[in-house]
Amino acid sequence: MAERFPELVAPAPWRTVELISDLHLHAGDAATHGAWLAYLARAPRPDALIILGDLFEVWVGDDLLAPDEDSDDDRRFWRGCAQALNAFAQRVPTFFIAGNRDFLLGPAGLAACGMTGLHDPTVLVFAGRRWLLSHGDALCLADTDYQAFRAQVRGTDWQRDFLSRPLAERQAIARDLRARSEARKRTLGPDPSLWADIDGPAASDWLARADAATLIHGHTHRPGEHDLGQRRQRIVLSDWDANARPARAEALRLSADGSARRVPLT
Repeated sequence: MAERFPELVAPAPWRTVELISDLHLHAGDAATHGAWLAYLARAPRPDALIILGDLFEVWVGDDLLAPDEDSDDDRRFWRGCAQALNAFAQRVPTFFIAGNRDFLLGPAGLAACGMTGLHDPTVLVFAGRRWLLSHGDALCLADTDYQAFRAQVRGTDWQRDFLSRPLAERQAIARDLRARSEARKRTLGPDPSLWADIDGPAASDWLARADAATLIHGHTHRPGEHDLGQRRQRIVLSDWDANARPARAEALRLSADGSARRVPLT
């Protein structure tokens, strides 16, 4: 029998839960960072926030947050993000599923941000329904090169070796990987519909294991709702890009009546 997915059971007082993903925050994008700070400050707040990965454009280790008088702009930026998140999380329980860009956010980083880490995938039990939550990259099965890379970098040995390297070296490696990723996107074309998408049968299998009807994920940068058959569906979150025209930034709000509604934030 397949192992059951972990569950996050919402406390009875929760009336709204919001989900966001794929903000790809970094020091070079002040507009999207500003939109995110405005989101954290807005009212009314949800009863919980769940971030489905790629909050950060890159994360090379929790020592990014270590105090250092010689810190560069990037490290000061990450510390500012952690402080803003921690202040928000003091009021709103905040949960995090790792993405393909920030899977090295470890216990120390989560604690500094005030977030609780969740397994990918996790079942959210809320409003009388079971919602399956994931970043989504593990289900992009057609992208075999990426799946091989993912299996490597999620391994304990690779992570131990990588995190043992000096921070500057890790940052250089991350810049190189990011450049390769952007080059690959240019090869495929700028339209996200040309990039790898979730495998429908695999998503349905996950939902059957979870005894859930709806999968919510990010990663693909192509927001929408997809019918998977057998009364199952998947809801794809929007990425955030305040520099796009029109700008993109939204949350998905789950309410106590069982509804799921997109909330534009621009």
